[in-house]
Amino acid sequence: MTMVDRVRNLLVQPKEEWQRIDVEPVETVDFYRSYIALLAAIGPAASVIGLSIVGMGMPFGGTIRVPLLFSISHALVGYVLSLIGIYVVALIVDALAPRFSGQPSRAQALKVVAYASTPGWLGGAFLLIPSLGMLTLLAGLYGAYILYLGLPLLMKAPKEKAVLYTAAVIGCAIALYLVIGVVSSLFMGGPVGMMPMRGRW
Repeated sequence: MTMVDRVRNLLVQPKEEWQRIDVEPVETVDFYRSYIALLAAIGPAASVIGLSIVGMGMPFGGTIRVPLLFSISHALVGYVLSLIGIYVVALIVDALAPRFSGQPSRAQALKVVAYASTPGWLGGAFLLIPSLGMLTLLAGLYGAYILYLGLPLLMKAPKEKAVLYTAAVIGCAIALYLVIGVVSSLFMGGPVGMMPMRGRW
């Protein structure tokens, strides 16, 4: 199955697609190279274009742009940390499985985390236009629904525990990505909002 087919099926018929994903073998390095690394790059690449080329419109007129090298550096740091974050969240899913009567499996956990992240990664394309950035969050919310559908199947947890399992994973993931955001900001000398700007008025 091609990546395009997998993405389309996850978005339009996630229940059926999880059934296919459940029985597929996965090798971590190949999975990262052929799927995770490609889709996770959408948001960082779009943010560079959006912040440095398109720019952010100001309420009273004018456009502010982030220097290109700065936005590229920030995007690269965020990208690398997000790739690490996916694996860490998968470890969390795996560790939590017994608490929700599921079966631990790092391979299955990585699949469920990566595939549930697909809508959020695609939603990163909205960062091409900074004012549409909130739509990325909405795409991520659909990813939470896909996670809810996939967790009990792939991790062999009872369906009645899917809501709590999903909530626990999302809570841990939010905490992790807040830490990643802080680390990224510290590494780059401050958040995007603190970056040196240039205006075109």
